[in-house]
Amino acid sequence: MGLFSFLKNAGAKVFGHKAEENDESAKIDKIIALKEAVLGLGLEIKDFDVDIDKDTVKVSGTVESQDVREKVILALGNVNGVATVVDEIEVVVPEPEAVFYEVKSGDSLSKIAKAHYGNAMKYNVIFEANKPMLKDPNLIYPGQVLRIPPLKEED
Repeated sequence: MGLFSFLKNAGAKVFGHKAEENDESAKIDKIIALKEAVLGLGLEIKDFDVDIDKDTVKVSGTVESQDVREKVILALGNVNGVATVVDEIEVVVPEPEAVFYEVKSGDSLSKIAKAHYGNAMKYNVIFEANKPMLKDPNLIYPGQVLRIPPLKEED
């Protein structure tokens, strides 16, 4: 449970033409778009609920694992127009949390892996940890936030 900050003007553009309006209809459209952004990735979350107030998204529900929790947070936070995600997701099987890392200009997954793991060849650990949000290890962008999980013995 916590509060996570993101770059408001970076990320996927999932809000339609009503995104700048402040009426209830636009809010409902945004909530639907955010839920579709998560569910479209195949992330399973029971009792899934999303609310939005300006550039802050509040998410709740129950997930089986820590990595799914973090992927839901990132799927919502890496949306253009979202600056903050308030996390109220419960995890059935708690695990160590990953570090969230904001991609800088000039970064690559191997450069990030070298900085966090001491081995550039561990880039695939980061790539796998961010699937299905990442489809290609070469397609990351400044401002995007990625999960950097702790290494497991088999990594």
